[in-house]
Amino acid sequence: MTLPELTLNDVLRPAWRVSPRVQALVTTRNGGVSLPPFGTWRDGVDAPGGLNLGRKSGDDLAHVEANRMRLMKLTGRDEAAWLSQVHGATVVKADDVLAAAQRGELLVQADASVTDRPGTVCVVMIADCMPVLLCDREGRAVGAAHAGWRGLASGVVEQTAQRVASLAGTDMSALHAYLGPCIGPQAFEVGPDVRDAFMNAVGGAQRDDIAAAFADHPLNAGKYLADLPRLARFRLAQIGITNVVGGDHCTFTERERFYSYRRDRETGRMAALIWLAGP
Repeated sequence: MTLPELTLNDVLRPAWRVSPRVQALVTTRNGGVSLPPFGTWRDGVDAPGGLNLGRKSGDDLAHVEANRMRLMKLTGRDEAAWLSQVHGATVVKADDVLAAAQRGELLVQADASVTDRPGTVCVVMIADCMPVLLCDREGRAVGAAHAGWRGLASGVVEQTAQRVASLAGTDMSALHAYLGPCIGPQAFEVGPDVRDAFMNAVGGAQRDDIAAAFADHPLNAGKYLADLPRLARFRLAQIGITNVVGGDHCTFTERERFYSYRRDRETGRMAALIWLAGP
């Protein structure tokens, strides 16, 4: 069975007003070679053609590698700075990640990477957690952060923004941010521990802003429905970043477009990539 090649129609791209030097995309579940349960979704059926990029997902590794090759072909780059993500707030230089990979070392454990070097691809994998892509308007530096609730509460977005701003030689308030697809507020059920993690980090009137991102669960007393994009926008605003787009795609409910770990458990992984055009 010959499956169609991955094209720009199979991915999402930020609708932000920044330099064309900034290249970015987020994959969906479509455009690859993986088979069910890592496939694409057609006519209500899991079918061949999934773009699963997760080596530890349980998928055939040959299919995962073929999917990664398709992705890199679409970007026009040879490689990306793949990380071993641990739901933390460690930020590394993507060039150091690539150098470690070339030496045959284990993947660097981190949840975000940054670069100011043209051609170096920052990448994070997702399957419900939110990717946050950052850049300055002129395209001098970029970064990608993996922001589930743990990473977001730990400050991964703020730390990534600080590193991007430093590389770009600008203030964090001058940065632009894109919030990629994640589990949406109608599906992200959490306990009081998650709410407390965010509430206890602020005081005064800010607690009202955080509380507004947690709705009482209508069917499960003591649980909440959390709005991850809203929490991210709040955290970004606290460091002066107001040029924010995205946050309007739900991985859980949009089955035909996205993998979702909470929905399916055995499922694939997508990726968010950002880089600077150049040699």
